[in-house]
Amino acid sequence: MQTRVAVVTGGGTGIGRAVAATLVARGDRVAILGRRAEVLKETARELGVAWRQADVTRRDQVEAAVAWVLADLGPTIDVLVNNAGGIRWLDGEAPLDAAERVWDEVMDANLKGPFLMSRAVLPHLRRPGGRIVNLSSVAAYSGRGGPYAAAKAGVVGLTYSMALDLGPDGITVNAVAPGFIDDTEFFGGGLTEAGRQERLARIPAGRPGRPDEIAAAVAYLTSPEAGYVNGEVHHVNGGWLFGR
Repeated sequence: MQTRVAVVTGGGTGIGRAVAATLVARGDRVAILGRRAEVLKETARELGVAWRQADVTRRDQVEAAVAWVLADLGPTIDVLVNNAGGIRWLDGEAPLDAAERVWDEVMDANLKGPFLMSRAVLPHLRRPGGRIVNLSSVAAYSGRGGPYAAAKAGVVGLTYSMALDLGPDGITVNAVAPGFIDDTEFFGGGLTEAGRQERLARIPAGRPGRPDEIAAAVAYLTSPEAGYVNGEVHHVNGGWLFGR
């Protein structure tokens, strides 16, 4: 199979890093994007991937990043993994202006970013055979997380819409919805032991997931074997949806 070009946003740490490592192991040429240059640089050195600093919520930076990928790795992009995102906790007592700021930040990071990246990559995506995978979350189905849950539910809707539009071109668009995953910066060091145990109690598997387990799901959805899988949400949460 011809060597593919893959772009992974939020590729410096956690799930994004694991996705990049898995795609490299499968023979893809990978470019990682993110906001923190030093983190990206270290990950790129360890994995042997290309990297560029880019905020995927900024249209100008998205366009520049896509142009760089095309110039550096090839004229066609085969795989886009929209992994970049993040959570901000919304205080129920926060005044409306503060709540609006949190809402805008969370929506931009988790929903606007995948939209902008996908639109920028689309003219250069392989037809047929292109693959887009969006990272949603169990929060989209559990409702936990306020604006974050709404944004990740929006990612599901975006996935469905893109799958419908791009399917005739031989491009598949799917989502992966992780549950509670260890070894990431998702909680920013703010998860208490009580909070950890409360989450584990909801998971029939009795343990958190690992970034490489999410990466394996992403790798399958980007593979030739998944050519007839389109518009699907692949849940990887140890049974959280059943345990809630």
